[in-house]
Amino acid sequence: MPDSPLPTVPLGPTGMRITRVGFGAWAIGGAGWKFAWGAQDDSASIAAIRRAVDAGVNWIDTAAVYGLGHSEEIVRAALAPYSEADRPHVFTKCGIVWDPDRPLAAPLRVGNPASIRREVDASLRRLGVERIDLYQMHRPAEDGTPLEAYWSTLLDLKAASKVRAVGLSNHDTDALAAAAKLGPVDTLQPPFSAIHREASAELEWCARNGTGVIVYSPMQAGLLTGSFTPARAAALPADDWRSNHPDFTGEGLRRNLALAARLVPIAQRYGVSEGAVAVAWTLAWPGVSGAIVGARAASQVDGWLPAATLTLTGADLHEIAAAIAATSAGAGPVYPPA
Repeated sequence: MPDSPLPTVPLGPTGMRITRVGFGAWAIGGAGWKFAWGAQDDSASIAAIRRAVDAGVNWIDTAAVYGLGHSEEIVRAALAPYSEADRPHVFTKCGIVWDPDRPLAAPLRVGNPASIRREVDASLRRLGVERIDLYQMHRPAEDGTPLEAYWSTLLDLKAASKVRAVGLSNHDTDALAAAAKLGPVDTLQPPFSAIHREASAELEWCARNGTGVIVYSPMQAGLLTGSFTPARAAALPADDWRSNHPDFTGEGLRRNLALAARLVPIAQRYGVSEGAVAVAWTLAWPGVSGAIVGARAASQVDGWLPAATLTLTGADLHEIAAAIAATSAGAGPVYPPA
């Protein structure tokens, strides 16, 4: 990846320097699986990725399970015009396995080493790369495989140069500490936004131990973009996972949209979108290297891209903390630790 015109920071001990925002490819996986965002236009998805890359975003985060392989295929198609030297870093995940005969069934969380080895080969083929830049265990296994077994497998893949770096996603501090006894945890990918702040303990662990952090859902799946409304929530199709989620219905929706409205004055001061402020808020937390931000159209990239260069002041952070307290949105600490 060439030097980016956007600011970059080290991603833990990986040797990679990443832009403060990266392209998240969950939604572009399309419809037809358990945790879909509804039908997507593949050509619009490809245009969105290229808009981000051409603007300087130098990493893309996807997963094998997104669209049951389709997201990785779309990433490959989007990056086809770029040379190896010009393409962004590509991050993906393993450990969630689906039944192709039952695509709408909940996929299984599998840590079996043989399964992970099959998964990495499948992801390499779908992505069309010789090496994955960051390979992450998507969630703790539920098939009886201990963390030590699946983490050792990821470390082995790194030693074999099938992947450049390895990380954990959606793992708590106990899991991080257990993994670190076997080998360096290069990265953690936790959910984190001004609404869902529960991963603050994991962020602190990573800051203390030199592990890079790329947070996901910093705009809370659209709620903090500034464009979400009760009418839009009510109109979400049944095949969009958000349609029956408590964040998007009832009192939860009311509180979350009230918080989004409180971001408007800050956004206006900087001449950016509320979504960019929401993303910049996550980047203000110690230990956070970058934020994963999705887009299903090129215009959506333009909305959050300013977060790559936006630094919130202490006064801004106090204003947001007061807004969180006033609206009772979400859970977790409201202000970054010193």
